[in-house]
Amino acid sequence: MLVETLAEEGLYNLFFHSCPNYKSDTEVFVDFDMKIVEQNRNSYLSAGDMPLPALYCMMSILFMLSGMFWVFLLKQSKHPVFKIHYMMAVLVFLKAISLAFHGVNYHYIERLGVHLATWAILFYVAHLLKGALLFVVLVLIGTGWTFIKHVLTPRDKKLFMVVIPLQVLANMAEIILEESEEGDREYLAWKHFVTSVDLLCCGCILFPVVWSIRHLQEASQTDGKAAMNLRKLKLFRHFYVMIVCYIYSTRIIVYLLKITVPFQYGWLYEMFREMATYVFFVLTAYKFRPASHNPYFALGDDEDEEMDQVLTESGATEGLKKVNNRVVKVPLHQQTLTEVTEEEKDALMAHAVVYCDSD
Repeated sequence: MLVETLAEEGLYNLFFHSCPNYKSDTEVFVDFDMKIVEQNRNSYLSAGDMPLPALYCMMSILFMLSGMFWVFLLKQSKHPVFKIHYMMAVLVFLKAISLAFHGVNYHYIERLGVHLATWAILFYVAHLLKGALLFVVLVLIGTGWTFIKHVLTPRDKKLFMVVIPLQVLANMAEIILEESEEGDREYLAWKHFVTSVDLLCCGCILFPVVWSIRHLQEASQTDGKAAMNLRKLKLFRHFYVMIVCYIYSTRIIVYLLKITVPFQYGWLYEMFREMATYVFFVLTAYKFRPASHNPYFALGDDEDEEMDQVLTESGATEGLKKVNNRVVKVPLHQQTLTEVTEEEKDALMAHAVVYCDSD
């Protein structure tokens, strides 16, 4: 068939349905070969997919330039730069490479009608690595790793053991979907599997943020640093809202756009997905950037370098020592070393110099 006028434009689908199964206990099988050529005037892509090669290439350039700017900021920063900052840079570059391969793959589909296996495999590998690293970075930021603690708890490690395999499975299932036809029997099952696993991964990355919020709420009432912990708490709440908005934008809103926009604007949902991802990356980098005024990095203990300072040696404050911004009284003039409590021993052992007035 040939679409010659604007009135005939639209989204065309070809369905084949075999129904002469008149006997309930048997099935009638049909075997035939069919050659179908679906082509617009200058492209093998549909009208809704024609802008995708240019869109993916432009977004790839945008992510690449943003990643280079992020690395430049890390190199020029006079404030502490942590490992997670470099992992964020690697994630941005992987995202840019994945989009570049995706754009090249669509370019060959547009020109030849089929994708080249080399570019498709490169895209799938980059997409798989990017998806896994994205969830790893989000979980690490949510747990406060390298920022407020340098060791992952057993609970955090168990979460990684669940999230990473699930995300790898989701990406592999997505690749299988892209290489399958909607008419295949397994297509619907794989589609449901991808949706379920993806939503499960998105739910899992919210847990470490909730744990950190609960920890900061408890710490603000006990450790005497209420103001600092409340600022961190506010930051984590913002991060929680950002993740929820990112999930809704790239899953729910994208799906609604996909089923509602006219056929020639089908590329809009992909543009919305990539722009939402870019905005989420930028906001996350801004919130957790190396900066002196960022409450996420202001631990409070490093502000006072005189950790072992003796406050005074006379009067009512005799025997007072400042240890990690805490004052511990060690009355050595009345006790021998063996009579000092365990807490006082730890305080003494943490210092190179001990002042005492008697044996």
